[in-house]
Amino acid sequence: MITSLRSKIRIVFSITLFLLGALFVFSIKYDHAMIEDRNIAQEQSISHYLYTYYLKYGKIDYAYLDAQNVSLVRDKGMIIQIERFFKEKDKLKRYSVNTVHLKRIIIINNDRFKLILENKNKILFPIKRALIFSFVFLLIILLYLWIMKSLKPLSKLKSQIQTFSQGNLDIECKSDKQDEIAEVANEFDYAVTTIRELLQSRQLFLRAIMHELKTPIGKGRLISELIVDEKNKARLHSVFERLNLLIDEFAKIEKITSKNFDLNINKYNVSDLLEASIDMLMVDNPNDFITIDIQKDYNIDVDFELFTLVVKNLLDNGIKYSTDRHVKVIIADDTIQIINKSEALKEPLENYFKPFHTSQKGLGLGLYIIKSILNILKKDLEYSYVDGYSIFLVR
Repeated sequence: MITSLRSKIRIVFSITLFLLGALFVFSIKYDHAMIEDRNIAQEQSISHYLYTYYLKYGKIDYAYLDAQNVSLVRDKGMIIQIERFFKEKDKLKRYSVNTVHLKRIIIINNDRFKLILENKNKILFPIKRALIFSFVFLLIILLYLWIMKSLKPLSKLKSQIQTFSQGNLDIECKSDKQDEIAEVANEFDYAVTTIRELLQSRQLFLRAIMHELKTPIGKGRLISELIVDEKNKARLHSVFERLNLLIDEFAKIEKITSKNFDLNINKYNVSDLLEASIDMLMVDNPNDFITIDIQKDYNIDVDFELFTLVVKNLLDNGIKYSTDRHVKVIIADDTIQIINKSEALKEPLENYFKPFHTSQKGLGLGLYIIKSILNILKKDLEYSYVDGYSIFLVR
């Protein structure tokens, strides 16, 4: 199925040129047929006139033949060749016409006389018509090249849109032309500029908030050092560490969602990635909340920070939404399964990939962040519910 605009234009112009050529050939053949009919009528008229004139005056009217541009063949060798040709064709009759050696020969052989004549009224090549058709043909080709040249900015615009879709906002596609493509390019350039300014203002806003949060966290940690009770001091330290880690995660999330993240892909052991993800949870006695079943460990090519953030969020969600605050992790068959005892999802999994999805225990960003990272890493997330257990599977 042809969908490309350039392909459609090529087909239209190809059909146009084909029809133009067919029309030219048809016109020439039509003219040849008309001239042929006229020659046949002329030759029959000449034969009838010569016979009538001979009966009346007893001679051939050569002046009439000259006026009709018809001459008498007098060369004996030529006459022998012509008669042999007509005999071979079985056309040596009282009146015959045929082409011999590119000459139109008329044989009149009646009871009064025998003549071999050459009709010099030849079909001429229509030079004027050929020039007109050639001019139109060239004009159509020039129009085709002109239109294709006008479409060249589309290729540049397509390339810039692809660059934009990959997260590069440092593009410019303004055009000083006056056609519709230029209008689209200028509107797209305006949209890119607006989006770039919005993202920059958002980044500045988030960074300012995170910077301002760092100050009270730092002060809180200093004040917590004044607490005598070591247990409460440790709890406060844990809280402030958790807040500090959350700010760092928000910074990563901001980069991920704005596609402003440089991947650092390396090969890692899945069990090591899981261990790092559990450390990021910052929970006391993780074995009380997480059971690990490594059936078959394997290596995977991922970005360490991003993938551990995915697993950490899945574990955090699994614990948060489970009825017994416990999850089981199974590593096997090139997959990681996070299983918890919980209610089934009330909506299709795709609905939870939307940011700020309605959630009773959070902001509804967990699965949105997970899906965004997995898309970057080109991994899949699947969900199933079996016998009261929710199973999230990273393939």
